[in-house]
Amino acid sequence: MKLDVLSTPPPAPETSAAPSAAPAPASGAPSKRVFIHTFGCQMNESDSARMAEILKGEGYGRTEVADDADLILLNTCAIREKAEQKLFSALGRYRQVKLSRGARIGVAGCVAQQEKDKLTARVPYVDFVLGPDAIGKLPEILARVAQRERVVETAWMDSESYVFPHADPESARGKVTEFVTVMKGCNNVCAFCVVPRTRGREVSRPLVEVMREVASLAGVGVKEVTLLGQNVNSYAGGVDFAELLLRTAQVPGIERVRFTTSHPHDLSDALIEAFAREPKIAPHFHLPVQSGSDPVLQRMRRDYTVERYLERLAKLRAARPGIAITTDIIVGYPGETEDDFERTMKLVEQVGYDGIFSFIYSPRPHTSAIRHEEAWGVVPYPVKVERLERLQRRQQELGDAAAQPYLGQIVSVLVEGPSKTRADLRMGRTPENRVVNFAGQAAAGSFAQVKVQGAKHNGYAGIQVG
Repeated sequence: MKLDVLSTPPPAPETSAAPSAAPAPASGAPSKRVFIHTFGCQMNESDSARMAEILKGEGYGRTEVADDADLILLNTCAIREKAEQKLFSALGRYRQVKLSRGARIGVAGCVAQQEKDKLTARVPYVDFVLGPDAIGKLPEILARVAQRERVVETAWMDSESYVFPHADPESARGKVTEFVTVMKGCNNVCAFCVVPRTRGREVSRPLVEVMREVASLAGVGVKEVTLLGQNVNSYAGGVDFAELLLRTAQVPGIERVRFTTSHPHDLSDALIEAFAREPKIAPHFHLPVQSGSDPVLQRMRRDYTVERYLERLAKLRAARPGIAITTDIIVGYPGETEDDFERTMKLVEQVGYDGIFSFIYSPRPHTSAIRHEEAWGVVPYPVKVERLERLQRRQQELGDAAAQPYLGQIVSVLVEGPSKTRADLRMGRTPENRVVNFAGQAAAGSFAQVKVQGAKHNGYAGIQVG
């Protein structure tokens, strides 16, 4: 999972007009501006991009400054309680924009889907609420809002009727990497997770649509695509996920294929073989384990043991030597003892993860875990925090140590553009998804050979040598 992402497109020209659903003129600059604040995962980033493209057709250009916006759209995440708290804090700030310039405010995404009643009651100045299935209805929603209607649109679409938002290739022109949604929803119903309630059951996008979108992105210069889904390796849109990866890698112009997120029980032999067969499938696998304790995994409704997880992981590493493995870990799950946590620490040592996204357990509404928390045993908050800090500290030590052998080595970097840390550097990623900031002149979209001069758990620094 990623931290909150704030949209950063160039601002559109100044306007004092209140938002409306009327389309922009056929030519010229956009007449209105939208500020999109995205919380959460890559799927939300992709959804925000699709909403921006739809709004462009309604006359909205994107701005990175909320105070300049005619429409403020918050795309929310419900995985953890902290994300909801950040949402309400942000809404409090954006209320001032509404008061000062009449900006409309909309809340989209998973919190909108799950907490629509709380939102509308607690935040009366929100103009509309839409769930993930309602993205395509944005023009209709804006038209209703323009008529002074407060809109709540969170109805599910059945799988036969669902239409996946597709990327506008022109919006991706100049980009090196892009997301492609291939499925949505999840059928696993893990005890701690709200995704089945906020994203619904699994629906796979037809293969022909995915291939058409990938080809259109390659046609405007995109070199790398990341296939997205809440449980992406359960894809069933005409072929299995292994075949989808292989076909995506064969699209002319595509140099790397990535994907996220996966469930260990879908790590099939066919998927492992795809990593062995196709070098364009990037050697990086995000495989969430969640805990190193079998009793905790059982309470989480994760249908594998630690032994089974390690068996599949060993087979994957044998098929693709050097593959980078990242994971998710929840600390302080109900009933987690010190022994359970030490088993997680042991697993981290044993696997040698390239990266860990770790969080303290956050009770979520309507989940099995929140219903059983008292019976299983509430882990005190200070204990959760102490365990998380211990885990993160150890992972940083392990990551720093694992990075040291790369000092002085030459790595291949797909250049994405200027560094975000220093204006005089370039930035790109290795096939293993390690960020590299380097001195050089390589153009975005090209491959640079970089000599590593600094190596830490969170990335490399170096100089271009080819």
